[in-house]
Amino acid sequence: MEKFYHIITYGCQMNVHESEKIAGILRELGYENCDEAESADIVVFNTCCIRENAENHAFGNIGMLKKLKAQNRNKIIAVGGCLTQQMGKADNLKSKFPFVDIIFGTHNLHKLKELILLKEKQKKTVIQIDDDDGSVYEGDTPYRTSYPNAWVNITYGCNNFCSYCIVPYVRGRERSRKSENIIAEVKALIEEGYKEITLLGQNVNSYNNGCDDVSFPELLKKIASLEGNFRLRFMTSHPKDFSEEIASVMAKYPKICHNLHLPVQSGSNNVLKRMNRKYKVEDYLEKIEILHKYVPDCAVTTDIIVGFPGETDEDFNATLDLVKKVNFASAFTFVYSRRDGTVASRMPDQIPEDVSKSRIMKLVELVNLQTRQHSEKYEGKIIEVLCEGFDAKKEMYMGRDEYGRMGYFKSENNEIGNFVKIKIEKANGVSLVGKRI
Repeated sequence: MEKFYHIITYGCQMNVHESEKIAGILRELGYENCDEAESADIVVFNTCCIRENAENHAFGNIGMLKKLKAQNRNKIIAVGGCLTQQMGKADNLKSKFPFVDIIFGTHNLHKLKELILLKEKQKKTVIQIDDDDGSVYEGDTPYRTSYPNAWVNITYGCNNFCSYCIVPYVRGRERSRKSENIIAEVKALIEEGYKEITLLGQNVNSYNNGCDDVSFPELLKKIASLEGNFRLRFMTSHPKDFSEEIASVMAKYPKICHNLHLPVQSGSNNVLKRMNRKYKVEDYLEKIEILHKYVPDCAVTTDIIVGFPGETDEDFNATLDLVKKVNFASAFTFVYSRRDGTVASRMPDQIPEDVSKSRIMKLVELVNLQTRQHSEKYEGKIIEVLCEGFDAKKEMYMGRDEYGRMGYFKSENNEIGNFVKIKIEKANGVSLVGKRI
């Protein structure tokens, strides 16, 4: 008899890749994927708690499964990820949603198989939330769903403790995988035909900092020197650890995309200090200058938070000035989200919601203008994209160039997984429309 699973993922690319690992575990148990929770024998929520909206969304969707559980008592509902790792949240989940069968933390993902087998033998809820023990599990067999893109963890956890961020508390201190294991995984992916490899970590720049293994620039060199037709990306970079050596490696090795995500978070030194970001605006601009010295055409993207506690109009205007000065290729913009357990949650001078909304609208307007201007420069140019899918609504294939811009084009052939040259005919905000040549 066939068994089906359905995974609901919230949050960042890290979570998307971890859902691939969850899928691998479920397939080992004989489950096949299905598109709807109603048809699934097991539903797994891979949660995020970085922002309040993601947490509330997860709680809402978990609650909606109460009716399905009542209709089928054998349906297994499992909840894992960052939300469950927060202090007290596992007990809260059990109390609020007694129909949930399995609750597991970020450090227990690799134990999901045994937790499911245990649940099948007992009626009571299975809960396992372990603390970070500093170890790195290397037995993952992810079921990858992102061809031709592949995600490869190089670090887990974070040591930076930005005052607004819950990550170090729910993912633990930074741990680095051994370079030999990373390189072996990348080699296997290339041999399987994957064309774009993205190295993942909360702060990839500090990979193996102080440990007896290669540095991050050296790891980049080793991977970029591998044989095969592929691109290499990495995220996320912390400005305090981005170095001239990394920039020089990006310039030297053609397989490394000229695209850097470098979150600045604020353009005010006062705010950056309260955020505990460990750099000043001047330092950030110096890093951008170094990057463009080696990689003049590098497209820089960023994250920006507005409405951080104590942010004044002067602070916000400094952020607008920074955005204008750097001229980011695109930016992810957020209103500060208060997270219990963080230093910032206890800060006075929390910004009123209406002030934050007004500021985010001004910032988004500026960012969108810059993004359109960057896209318009593509018109009439020939670019190479890696085709990663087909948009049924547009009836066009789509793929990104090395700078991260999405291009759409028509083709009579299945182009997914191919590098395709297209001539851009129209720029549409963050996306491009072109003709295959």
